[in-house]
Amino acid sequence: DDPRMPTLSGIRRRGYPPAAVREFCSRVGVAKVDSVSDMALLEFCVREELNKTAPRLMAVLKPLKVVIENYPEGTGEELDAVNNPEDPNAGTRLVPFGKILYIEQDDFREDPPKEFFRLAPGREVRLRYAYFIKCVGVVKDPATGEVTELRCTYDPATRGGNAPDGRKVKSTIHWVAEANAVDVEARLYERLFTTENPAAAEDYRQAINPLSLEVLTNAKAEPAVSKISVGMTVQFERLGYFCADPDSAAGQLVFNRTVTLKDELAKIQKREASGQVVSRFDKGARG
Repeated sequence: DDPRMPTLSGIRRRGYPPAAVREFCSRVGVAKVDSVSDMALLEFCVREELNKTAPRLMAVLKPLKVVIENYPEGTGEELDAVNNPEDPNAGTRLVPFGKILYIEQDDFREDPPKEFFRLAPGREVRLRYAYFIKCVGVVKDPATGEVTELRCTYDPATRGGNAPDGRKVKSTIHWVAEANAVDVEARLYERLFTTENPAAAEDYRQAINPLSLEVLTNAKAEPAVSKISVGMTVQFERLGYFCADPDSAAGQLVFNRTVTLKDELAKIQKREASGQVVSRFDKGARG
């Protein structure tokens, strides 16, 4: 019952909705000869269905600590967040906010490329549903030089995400408050095979993707994640759709990634790593 396997039990455990599978079957039709359908089409059907039905939550898979220096000590607040922008009847929820937060490591660059619009030293960004924050300092591990903490300030007048003076920011990032964070294990599934048609290979085992599963044990999520029952699929905002796995236990929730969101960032980072020119680093991943 490995969720990486392209079987009904596997895709069920990863949170593929039945309606999406039926839509996929309708689109590919029935052929009289053996044929291969593009996995991307199935993933498209899954995204279309889950975009309409999956509630939204905020989670941070690879946490980077943020301390808001001018936020009052020992205080906190709750902010309104939309459960599903595609479904007005889904309502809203309250998300706790405080002095210490977690953001994604990928949402910060100490020396950003020209068109990287997320957080960087001296730069201001919007926190989803919350405030504008500005990075004013970086804390590093003295032994490795790795960035371990960001020091930021916030503008209290920007509560809700807009500045009264009309100033704009180019990026919105998600976050989780440290004081209320729930520990989560995230299992990131990739394609099981490295070729489109492993059956055509002389030995299909040679086409197995050695990177088909990455397990992140230090992920953090907002408190509402504790209400998600096993088998339920949610969208972790800006990250993808995730399904609560039967391996979940009290104090350690486990989520399988169903499918990623459409995001140019991964493709652009690959081009950046290969030395190609980056043209639109963050477009399409700001919301």
